[in-house]
Amino acid sequence: MALSLGATLTEATGLAAAKSQQVRHPGRYLFASALAGAYVGVAVVLLIAVSAPFAAAGSPATKLVQGAVFGIALTLVVFAGAELFTGNAMYLLQGFYARTVRWPAVALVWVGSLVGNLVGSMAFAALVHGGGTLGTGDGSSSTETLIASMTAGKAAASGPQLLWRAVLCNMLVCLALWMGNRATNDMAKLGVMWWALLAFIASGFEHSVANMTIFSLGVFQGSTTWVELGRNLLWTVPGNVIGGGLLVGLGYAWLAGPRQPVTGDAAIATEPTPRERVGEVVADAA
Repeated sequence: MALSLGATLTEATGLAAAKSQQVRHPGRYLFASALAGAYVGVAVVLLIAVSAPFAAAGSPATKLVQGAVFGIALTLVVFAGAELFTGNAMYLLQGFYARTVRWPAVALVWVGSLVGNLVGSMAFAALVHGGGTLGTGDGSSSTETLIASMTAGKAAASGPQLLWRAVLCNMLVCLALWMGNRATNDMAKLGVMWWALLAFIASGFEHSVANMTIFSLGVFQGSTTWVELGRNLLWTVPGNVIGGGLLVGLGYAWLAGPRQPVTGDAAIATEPTPRERVGEVVADAA
């Protein structure tokens, strides 16, 4: 049993309006966004830790193992409650389509969540490096070798390649969130999110927020540079917006039916309830 497209869109556009109010409290909003960056970082570190032995052995199962464990990222973001840029790419454009938010709010939420995600990712990577979780720092461990290999592969890709991989990535991430919002029980939500994230990781697509942690880990161990992270984000951020915002977000908004005109006070977002603010509603997370 799943919610209709129209009901799911109504929930998403209401969420966009709530986010446009939440970002007016920048301290809280940046903290919620930093949490999302750290939560995705947890998935990245888990992926590296469990797949490094497979990669070192040249196992063809490496990608499958990586994809199988990455679902913890959206599980934490959705069920704990945090502000993830890649999900906001979908929600805010759906809100704009339904006229529950305007362009300045779209831009403010996107910039706020992206900056917060970057801060959280870098801070989490610094903690992991400081604790020696993924190696001693001399580059000899299988985990450090894998990090160096991952960043080198991303740095070697051309800009257009990164863009299209990012489009495909956030199509799957936002499909995970969209399907999760349509699902009516928590087990179904977990299942659809797990499958979509398995597909994007095992296929080798590009997630801008995950790359923030991967490159930060590489910088701290000396295998890449901040310039390479900046170059990657220059291509993957727009790609994530296209894939998640335009193709999935506006695509399903159009499929849900003609948009209804909103005028007067109804066009202005109302102050979110405490329940919405702390992210207890599952959809409030991404």
